[in-house]
Amino acid sequence: MTHKRFVLTGLTALTLAAAAALTPSQASAVVTASVTTDAQTTKVVAAANAFLGTLTAAQKKTVSYAYNGAAQRAKWSNFPTGIFQRTGLRWGDLSAKQRTALTTLLGTILSADGLKMVQQQMDADEVLKNTDGGRGLVFGSAEYYVAFLGTPSATSPWTLQFGGHHLAINATVVGSNITLAPSLTGGQPVKYTLNGKAVYIVEKEVKDAFAMVGGLTAAQQAKAVISTQNIDLVLGPGQDGKTLQPEGLPGSALSAAQKTQLLALIKDRLGALNAGDLASKLAAIQKNLDKTYFAWYGPITAGSVAYYRVTGPTVVIEFSPQSMGGDPTNHIHSMYRDPTNDYGAAWTK
Repeated sequence: MTHKRFVLTGLTALTLAAAAALTPSQASAVVTASVTTDAQTTKVVAAANAFLGTLTAAQKKTVSYAYNGAAQRAKWSNFPTGIFQRTGLRWGDLSAKQRTALTTLLGTILSADGLKMVQQQMDADEVLKNTDGGRGLVFGSAEYYVAFLGTPSATSPWTLQFGGHHLAINATVVGSNITLAPSLTGGQPVKYTLNGKAVYIVEKEVKDAFAMVGGLTAAQQAKAVISTQNIDLVLGPGQDGKTLQPEGLPGSALSAAQKTQLLALIKDRLGALNAGDLASKLAAIQKNLDKTYFAWYGPITAGSVAYYRVTGPTVVIEFSPQSMGGDPTNHIHSMYRDPTNDYGAAWTK
């Protein structure tokens, strides 16, 4: 396993003390020089530059934002075009060559399952476009946008944003570290048929969530189930910087087998990230599993309309069915956040 870390090379205590007196730009240079990279980040940066190399000068200007640009950083939502206007380069305006290069970039940051999930969500919006158009809303895979905050680099921090209706991938890269926190996923519909093949985007997560709550003892369920009524996202779009007090059943009250179940459920969501960067996230979560809480809102019968949340020191996961569209189990809003490191904040202090 590749260890994700910062390394301060050749800096004595005296040098560190002197660094405190540097200007911000000088201090940034010192930090950048001491950030390590790895093969995964090198691959990601190469793919990012390959994509940028397919763009015109005007397109590069449209896709590029300052790394500390707070307005662009928050430009993500579950809403479709017509309610929420994203900025950056629109998928529908990219050539076939540019789309291929962008897909390759996403595939270096994400796992194979993660890339598949993104593509399935875009396909789902095509299905929605063909069944629920109008009302001033614009659906479809063309309405997904890409933007860069900062310049792709193996040492300096930068973020790739890609998203549209029900999708917001915020991938922050700092040296050998990559995080997807915060990211919004889900979809509408999550169950559909395309080219004769049935698709169910969140099938494994739903199965594992009901197995988790259904496998609890009556006493454990009494703590885990907060309400028989499902709720909406608490830390969704527009909620950056907010925190949640853990509620529900703590990991310390789980058996070894139940802890394994909880980790599997967490991995269902975090597994969208490439394997190397995922390993360090799961290791941190497992280390704090006794302080990680599982909470449930809704009936516990498999297939019911239910919200669940996992809250730990370095992870918050939410799963929220939505009533708009008829079947709430076919319209899902999901969130992943890291209370310590959304947008890689812990790595850029």
